[in-house]
Amino acid sequence: QVQLVESGGGLVQAGGSLRLSCAASGRTFSSYAMGWFRQAPGKEREFVAAINWSGDSTTTADSVKGRFAISRDNAKNTVYLQMNSLKPEDTAVYYCAADQNRSPVVRMRPYQYEYWGQGTQLTVSS
Repeated sequence: QVQLVESGGGLVQAGGSLRLSCAASGRTFSSYAMGWFRQAPGKEREFVAAINWSGDSTTTADSVKGRFAISRDNAKNTVYLQMNSLKPEDTAVYYCAADQNRSPVVRMRPYQYEYWGQGTQLTVSS
């Protein structure tokens, strides 16, 4: 089992940058595929980015491609989401998710993740 705690959210102006962090408990973090999802008010939770257990395979949603990047540091039990060129439509609660899985394939569906953090709010002002 793993517990996830997101941090780094806040208020930022459009065009700005921010990095989210997700710290995981437990000794087997390197066995987990990780993902970032977001949910805006009145909308469904949507995929943002994912990384496989080793970090050599990543993918991002088309809506953030070229602006967001996911990475992980298995020594620190942490996954990151670097967000650049932020837009007001990026405003949402951002969730970190984990699934114990050593497949080389990244996972993009919420149901594929077993563990979730509580979320961190990102607000981008215009």
